Amino acid sequence: MLRLAALRRPLVFRNVWRRSVCYEHHDERPKIEDAAFCAKTASVVGEVELAEDASVWYNCVLRGDGAAIRIGRRTNIQDGSVVHVDSDRLGSRKGAPTVIGDDVTVGHMALIHAATLMDRSFVGMNATVMSHCTMEPDSMLAAGALLTGGKTVGSGELWGGSPAKFMRKLTPKEIAFIPDSAAAYVDFAKSHRAADNGAADDRH
Repeated sequence: MLRLAALRRPLVFRNVWRRSVCYEHHDERPKIEDAAFCAKTASVVGEVELAEDASVWYNCVLRGDGAAIRIGRRTNIQDGSVVHVDSDRLGSRKGAPTVIGDDVTVGHMALIHAATLMDRSFVGMNATVMSHCTMEPDSMLAAGALLTGGKTVGSGELWGGSPAKFMRKLTPKEIAFIPDSAAAYVDFAKSHRAADNGAADDRH
């Protein structure tokens, strides 16, 4: 039975800038490294882990209520994106997590559902990654693409379309851009955290 009281109990973080809506679910609470950034309008629920320098941006929803969500170092989940898992209540045995590695970029308004995004993968804006998909290291899914369940985007490949299909191999420049994108978002997160800290100081 869903424990609504637990869902409605927000967590309180030490840092002033962390005012995202974080909830326990079935005694699982988000674990967010001090150097990670959660925008104040993000909703983070249940068994969710954010590693060092990861960032979750405005109006994102990360709901780890049937399995775990793991977000690696320097990975960014951009504004309006949704990350969810498979639940055994919906036919997945023991649930299926979403695991996102290091230096991954998930573009604005993307949907990631019970999938694995390995290190240095890139999901374009408004793209969808369905259950049990895998994106291998140094792979890219084009903006607006629909990667249907169980597909694998190979290392060094660009997929696009709806349903998504292999388009071509990435160029060395495109592969090099993926960690550069992650590094840029680490810097963006620091600037937003600093701005929010300054606004909080002005209110006291």
